[in-house]
Amino acid sequence: MVHLSMLQDVLAVISGLAVGFSLGLIGGGGSILAVPLLAYFVGYHDHPHVVIGTTALAVGINAYLNLIPHARAGNVRWRAAIVFAIAGVIAALGGSILGKAVGGHKLLFLFAILMLVVAFLMTRPRAEHTGDVIKRPIAVETAWLIVVGAGAGLLSGFFGIGGGFLIVPGLMLATGMPIIAAIGTSLFSVGSFGMTTALSYAWSGLVDWRVAGLYILGGVAGGWIGARLATHLGKSKKALNWIFAVIVALTAIYMLYRNLAAFHL
Repeated sequence: MVHLSMLQDVLAVISGLAVGFSLGLIGGGGSILAVPLLAYFVGYHDHPHVVIGTTALAVGINAYLNLIPHARAGNVRWRAAIVFAIAGVIAALGGSILGKAVGGHKLLFLFAILMLVVAFLMTRPRAEHTGDVIKRPIAVETAWLIVVGAGAGLLSGFFGIGGGFLIVPGLMLATGMPIIAAIGTSLFSVGSFGMTTALSYAWSGLVDWRVAGLYILGGVAGGWIGARLATHLGKSKKALNWIFAVIVALTAIYMLYRNLAAFHL
């Protein structure tokens, strides 16, 4: 692993704090910044696969920690969570193996394109229905959960992301559950996907455990601060969503520029 300076250790904690804060504040999308922050803000850009594996571990553990208060509040639909996660974990394992086979800088280039998609999706309004509006037979609902879960898991494993921006609408599509339940339920899959990807990368020696610990430390603190602030913002969160989407898009453009040479364009 790379030996980081004390300054880079501090930057790693700050990066984790920023990711946790954004997740707690606007309820999604924050983990998409975990990779570019570690690669370019902390200065780990010469080891793209280690960046992917390390941030996947940090995102996975933080998701499990954030799952606890949602479970206590009754926001987790466990049957849907387990079915979705099982299908997604199998696909995430395949995606992570495929991701490791792709050149590191090519992977970051493709990741930047995904970031642009995420930035666009974050500007679209979420459906805020409060009841189960889709009633399907259990077998049909289970089939939907398996198909959507596998698709989300594949992307999560390939790019080393939590995938909450895909999982939340995917759960709502498959089951018709309200958004608060989808957010709580999604954290089980985000954690499972992240840990699957991290274990796959760790098996290949592509996880920096120390840096992951620093990221998690910052993420826990940032998530607590962001969640407390979110309760006081109300409708201002829509403006924050746009601001965050712009930040993600600008970061993606920078990553595209830095990794363009990987495709010899």
